[in-house]
Amino acid sequence: MGALSKRKEAHLKRKRRVRKRIFGTEDRPRLTVFRSARHIYAQVVDDTMRHTLAAASTLDKELREHQPFKSKIEAARLVGKLVAKRAMEKRVSKVVFDRSGFLYHGRVRAVSTGAREQGLNF
Repeated sequence: MGALSKRKEAHLKRKRRVRKRIFGTEDRPRLTVFRSARHIYAQVVDDTMRHTLAAASTLDKELREHQPFKSKIEAARLVGKLVAKRAMEKRVSKVVFDRSGFLYHGRVRAVSTGAREQGLNF
């Protein structure tokens, strides 16, 4: 249990370091990603108003028709496409990417790739 708490502590330290520099505005909201062992979540947040503009996850009804996913990375790419589609419906085309302290590879990178494929700029 000691190693897990050290790992979580390191993750939170990275998250605080990243969030010091990244702030979502009305013009460029923040696209934030959270990944758990099974699922991945993404949301577009306007930090000035403290309001979530769009959100998507592997638990969404729209993505359930694609289950079972080929891989977690494929699921993350679909989540990125879905959150970008929902953000574009709210007339948001430019965002700032917040990886939330996770390393930029694997599923986190797949979310950003899917969002870019759908037309989101960051």
